Amino acid sequence: MSELLVDRKDNGVVLLTLNCPDRRNAMTDRMTEQWRLTMDELARDRDIRCVVVTGAGSAFCSGGDLSWIGERGAEDVPRLRDRMLTFYRTWLAITTLEVPTIAAVNGPAVGAGLCVALACDLVYAADDAKLLAPFTSLGLHPGMAATYLLPRRAGTGLAREMLLTGRTLLGAEAADKGVVNQSFPKNDLMREVEKIAETVARNAPIATRLTKVALTQDHQDLEAALRWESLAQPVTMASADMIEGLAAHRERRLPKFTGS
Repeated sequence: MSELLVDRKDNGVVLLTLNCPDRRNAMTDRMTEQWRLTMDELARDRDIRCVVVTGAGSAFCSGGDLSWIGERGAEDVPRLRDRMLTFYRTWLAITTLEVPTIAAVNGPAVGAGLCVALACDLVYAADDAKLLAPFTSLGLHPGMAATYLLPRRAGTGLAREMLLTGRTLLGAEAADKGVVNQSFPKNDLMREVEKIAETVARNAPIATRLTKVALTQDHQDLEAALRWESLAQPVTMASADMIEGLAAHRERRLPKFTGS
């Protein structure tokens, strides 16, 4: 059984489902390797327009599979560092995709699993989904860029509280505090996320990809943003999609973008 299900929709949306429900979708070595191969494939695919990540069963992801630590606790720090860096970089490769990414947090998102959700461009959660990063209660320093991703999403104060005390947020509270974009009743989550993904996929692919690149650059100042936009906007002005977008607006119809 595949531990990562890949469902390609006709509209350019790709649904990735973490599929190890009996272990609450823990990030096993097998799942991690399947994720790596899938990220490599998606990075080369010019036909996709949006990627959605969710979990099978009742959980989104319970985090890293730590069962190997007891068996391999004798490894020295340099080797452990190399192992963890490879693990982090494999899962966070989702941040390098040029198309928008969406996390649909259908249930508990714990530790590294929460970080993968927060690494997506848009995050939606079930109202009752539990979001937590209990690293220190396990005797661990946070990993998977938790000390970077949580402050950026939650703000410094809440991030410190979650990382130092292990505080759990429910999806509805996470939405109120801006940690996720929005929360929905559990039974409505996937339907609502699919509608959002379809909206993203309908937009002009070139403009959408360049906009994502701009948003992930963290422009240092206004002038840096203007320099980027003064190059990226003319690229879209020279595209057939812009002509189609203007024509559709003028004719009051939905545009049919081709990515050209």
